[in-house]
Amino acid sequence: MPVLEPLRGSADAPATYKQPSRKGKKAWRKNVDVTEVQQGLVELNEEIIKGGVIAERPSEQLFTFDTFGDASIPKKFPKHTSKPLKSEEIIAARSLVPAVDSRKRPGIKTSDGIIPAKRQRTGYVTQKELAHLRRVADGQQEMTVEISDTVFDPWTAAADTPKDPEAVYDFRNDQTKAPKSFAKKPISLAANGKPIPAVARPSGGYSYNPAFDDYEARLTAESKKAIEAEQRRLAEEEAERMKAEAAARSAAEAEAAEARAQLSEWEEDSEWEGFQSDGEELKVSAKQPQRKTPAQRNRIKRRKEEERRLKHESKTKLKKAQAEQIKQIAKALAEREEALALARAEESDSTAEGNDEELRRKQLGRRKLPEKDLELVLPDELEDSLRRLKPEGNLLKDRYRNLLVNGKVEITRRIPFRKQAKMKSTEKWSYKDFRI
Repeated sequence: MPVLEPLRGSADAPATYKQPSRKGKKAWRKNVDVTEVQQGLVELNEEIIKGGVIAERPSEQLFTFDTFGDASIPKKFPKHTSKPLKSEEIIAARSLVPAVDSRKRPGIKTSDGIIPAKRQRTGYVTQKELAHLRRVADGQQEMTVEISDTVFDPWTAAADTPKDPEAVYDFRNDQTKAPKSFAKKPISLAANGKPIPAVARPSGGYSYNPAFDDYEARLTAESKKAIEAEQRRLAEEEAERMKAEAAARSAAEAEAAEARAQLSEWEEDSEWEGFQSDGEELKVSAKQPQRKTPAQRNRIKRRKEEERRLKHESKTKLKKAQAEQIKQIAKALAEREEALALARAEESDSTAEGNDEELRRKQLGRRKLPEKDLELVLPDELEDSLRRLKPEGNLLKDRYRNLLVNGKVEITRRIPFRKQAKMKSTEKWSYKDFRI
C-alpha cells in the first residue's frame, strides 16, 4: 500500500521585484501628468493674442443683442419655418359640424312603426282665434283706434343740453346711497389700535440662517406657548373627567337612596301586617271638600290678580334699576377704555405699526380669529445649503389673516356644501295602464 505524504513547496524566500521606490520626489516629478496645465497655458496665450482673456473682458465686447434675426434661415429651411405651432393649429381648427346644443330639446318624434308618433298639428285654427274672427266679421271690435292730428313736432323741439361726458359712464343709480360704514376706517384688532402692515418685517429668528441668540429666543418663546396650551388642554380634560365622575357618583347615590327607601317601606308593611285590630283602624276625620260659592271664586280671582300685578310691578322696578346700573357700568367702562386707549396711544406714538401677536380682547363678530401658522424649524432641521431648504408659510393664508386682523374682512365660517332642496321621488303606476 503506498504511503501518503503532504505536499511540500520550495523552501526558498519569496521573490521581490527589483524596482526603485516611487515615494520620493524624483519619482513623483517623473510620473506627474502636466498635459492639462500645458494645454491651458496654450489656450491662454491664444486668447491674449486674439485680444485679451475672455474671462476678464466685459460682456459688451463678447455679446450682442440680435433683434432682427437671420433672414437667410427661412430660405435655407422653408419646411420648418413655414410650419405653424401645434397650439395655433388647434385654435384655428373649426369643424363644419355644429356644436351640440345644451338647451332642453323636445322628445324625439320618431316611432317604431307599431305606435304612431305624436306630432303637433300646425295647420288648424284654434277656437279662440276662430271666435275672434267671427266677432270681427260681425263688426264687434274690442278696441278701436282713433286717429288724431299730431300735436308734437320733433323738428321744432329744442335740442337737449349736452350731458357731462364723465356722467355717461356712470352706471349707478342716483337714488342709491352707499352705506355709512364705507366712510369709516376699519378697526384694527391690534392691542395698540394701530393698523398692521400687509407685509410685516420679520425678526432675526425667522431667517433661514438665523443667529444663535435670535433663534434661541424665538424657540424658547414658542416652546412656552406650546407648553401653556398643552397645560390648558390637560386642565380642561381633567375638569371634564371630574365633572363626569361627580355626575356618576350623584346618580349612584340617588339610586341607592331610592332602593333603601323602597326596602324600608316594604319592611314596615311586613312588620305591622296582621297586628292591627278592628278597633285600631284609622278613622277618617278629614273634612270633605265642598263646592266653592261664586263669591269665594271671585275673591280668589281678585287675590290672584293683585298678586300678579304686584309681582309684575316688582319685576318692572327691578328691570329699571338693572338698566340704570348697566348704563352706569357701561359709562364707567367707556371712560376707562378711553383713558387706557389714550395712555396706550401715548406709549406707542413712537411705533406707527401694529403687532398681530398681541390682540385686543373684544373681537369683531362671533367667530374666532384663526391662529397664525407656526413658521419654526427645529434645530435638527436647520439646513446649511439653500438647495435642501424647504420654505415655510403660505402667502395666501398670511394675506387673508392680515385682512381679518386689520378689520377689513369679517371673520366667517367656511361652508363646504350649500343646503340642497329636498327631493321626493315617486314611482309612476303607468305599467298598470295597459290594454288588451
